Amino acid sequence: MFTGIVTDIGEITALTPTAQGQLHRLRILCSYDLGGIADGASIASNGICMTVVGKGEAGGKTWYEVDAGAETLALTTAKSWRVGTRLNLERALKIGDELGGHIVTGHVDGIARVVTREELPDMARFTLQTTPELARFIAPKGSVTLDGTSLTVNTVEGNRFSVLIIPHTLSATILGGWQEGSEVNLEVDLMARYAARLSETK
Repeated sequence: MFTGIVTDIGEITALTPTAQGQLHRLRILCSYDLGGIADGASIASNGICMTVVGKGEAGGKTWYEVDAGAETLALTTAKSWRVGTRLNLERALKIGDELGGHIVTGHVDGIARVVTREELPDMARFTLQTTPELARFIAPKGSVTLDGTSLTVNTVEGNRFSVLIIPHTLSATILGGWQEGSEVNLEVDLMARYAARLSETK
């Protein structure tokens, strides 16, 4: 489990696909302490919960390796990641940690596309579009996770919704690089999903 509060920005330094293209081994450079990363640990990369399968140090920085399987490559933006791609990172939640965002599973539901970026005084407003199947879980003032970042929904209109991003988030995450046409990983709010399911079964 995660909170959607990004704690580091990583960079892919190596990407090795298999011959069948069903699995990608990724090496990600980060600022986390090497001793604090255990084999099998979960680290969210742009909102995708990924399992550490190797680790080490290079140039005074930590690296770790994860595998992106066929489903991840099919359903998320991982299919377009390359060497040099920057990623929002978050370590798994521990009992006693501050829950600064909302409950995030790291199981990406699909992709949202940035429709517009509007520069405002001290912040930016992004309007995004997703599928009708996912839009039904998104509500004004509700929570949504985009590229692993916990955000509050500003407005909703059909399959489109908007979020306001403050300067700290723009500088401390990769969201500052979003432009019109950018595709981002979307995880809907877990509570919204359960509420919709309960409504359907009545």
